[in-house]
Amino acid sequence: MTDKKSELKRAYKENPPLAGIFTVTNKINGKIFIGKGLNVQGRLNSLEFQLKTGTSLNKDLQNDWKKYGAENFIFEIVDYLEQNNKGNNINDDLNELEAVWLSKINPYDEKGYNFKNS
Repeated sequence: MTDKKSELKRAYKENPPLAGIFTVTNKINGKIFIGKGLNVQGRLNSLEFQLKTGTSLNKDLQNDWKKYGAENFIFEIVDYLEQNNKGNNINDDLNELEAVWLSKINPYDEKGYNFKNS
């Protein structure tokens, strides 16, 4: 059992989860939420779980989820960070990538579920 555990740890270190950007799109009204994660698939799964259990902190998204149903939302990973960040802070790179997507899509107010930072 220890060999299996060591093998899993090694495999994880050799293939860490990918950081990136995801979207959640409402098929009924076209509103979009843009999010990010160091483990983007894990973050996306977490948000979907929160919506299913009614615990998402994004109340607008949660309300529309309840109103329109899970079948009317599309969850997608739209961009990944390159893994060869030579000395760069991956959080800074992820924040920059998110800013690019937020600027491109502008998912605020009637167009989306994101909130502008003051």
